[in-house]
Amino acid sequence: MEARIKSPANADVVAAVQLLTKAMHAGGVDPLVLELVHLRASQINGCSPCVYGGVASAKRRGETDERLHSVAAWREAPFFTEAERAALALAEAATRIQDGAPGVTDEIWQAAAAHFDEKQLQAIILSVAMTNFFNRVNHAVREPAGKTW
Repeated sequence: MEARIKSPANADVVAAVQLLTKAMHAGGVDPLVLELVHLRASQINGCSPCVYGGVASAKRRGETDERLHSVAAWREAPFFTEAERAALALAEAATRIQDGAPGVTDEIWQAAAAHFDEKQLQAIILSVAMTNFFNRVNHAVREPAGKTW
């Protein structure tokens, strides 16, 4: 597969993304939780460049292969904390909003709120939204896997 757009991203878009990323990381969420959230949403959306880059980014932060290989099956895998499970459930629910899916139910929200304060929840939601944004852009332009950020 070859990318449809080869020119660098618009400078204004890059600046906006950098501000959103800064705000997300200022939310006080463990960066590894944000990496897991990003990876799970990208897996759901089938975004190979984001899965590839997300795994590389998580590994640079110290994430283990064992956990990274288990993100797609986090419910059955014993490697995740209750807080991570709540964040992954929130990421899945916020990503799967098509075709009548229930989205973020009160139960999912309450489970996440039991582990994260409002500022942290905002950061997780922003991470999911940004991931879904990048997943859709990558699908539209046919960005291949292999790049990291």
